[in-house]
Amino acid sequence: MRQITFLGAATVALATAMPAAAQDNTVVKRVERLEKEMRAVQRSVFPGGSPTFFEGEIAPDNTPGERARTNAPVIDLTARVDALESQLQALTGQTEQNAFHLRELEKQFTAYKAEMDKRFADPAAAVTEPAATPASLAPTVKPPAAATTVAAAPTKKPADKPAAKPATTDAARLALVKKVEVPASGNETKDAYDYGYRLWEAKLYPEAQAQLKTVVAKWPKSSQASFAQNLLGRAYLDEGKPSLAAVAFYNNYKDRPSGARAPHSLMYMGVALDKLGRKADACKAFRELDEVYGDKAPQDVRTDAAAAKAKAGC
Repeated sequence: MRQITFLGAATVALATAMPAAAQDNTVVKRVERLEKEMRAVQRSVFPGGSPTFFEGEIAPDNTPGERARTNAPVIDLTARVDALESQLQALTGQTEQNAFHLRELEKQFTAYKAEMDKRFADPAAAVTEPAATPASLAPTVKPPAAATTVAAAPTKKPADKPAAKPATTDAARLALVKKVEVPASGNETKDAYDYGYRLWEAKLYPEAQAQLKTVVAKWPKSSQASFAQNLLGRAYLDEGKPSLAAVAFYNNYKDRPSGARAPHSLMYMGVALDKLGRKADACKAFRELDEVYGDKAPQDVRTDAAAAKAKAGC
């Protein structure tokens, strides 16, 4: 009877232990399955994610005790959440800094445009008005001496002979202008611009300027206007008048920003400002060229702009 009773008790204990072991195995399998699914989700949602924040495996917990082993995944998840929050704060701060820099650039650009508009509002007056001579540099005029017979010398007119030189010069220049062929393709606007281009190519800059001004004034909305205004600035620049050239280039860029020669005018405006000794304004023009047109600018413009920026020290 005792043996039967002992066997019965052992059977009951074994039967009781088997479900518990089976239950533990089931929980372990579920946890392992959940961990595998979580890693699969991480790889799908965060492809190529930083291993610092998205580890492939849960780090083993070396803390002794059942409770420490039980809380290891929770501690690991808390660390991950903290890392994600830190990364989100860093990205948010970077976004705010970029927005601030963008606002500052917009303010500088608006101020620069307003300054240029004001500076070139009346370019003719700025160029033609002679600067006042300081009193310290004014020439000292001595009072005339007593009238003598020598004073009668100015009554002679030696300037009569040199007067023939301007006429000869005008005649020679007129002959050069007549050598320039006038286009006659039937397209009035294009022929007018081509004639101005040929005058500029022949280095007859005043005549080219007059012709190009006529094109811009007569056909301001035509596609040739951008070409003509830009070439007008080139004619001024080649003639040694960078101030007028800068005005012509700026007006072309301001009035026709999408014109075919707008990037060229912005680049040449920087060149003209550099010739005037205004390197800071020249560098602003080159920066604006990069910001407004960038890679959309023609290759020759980008190449010339790089050389001009290096020369200006931008």
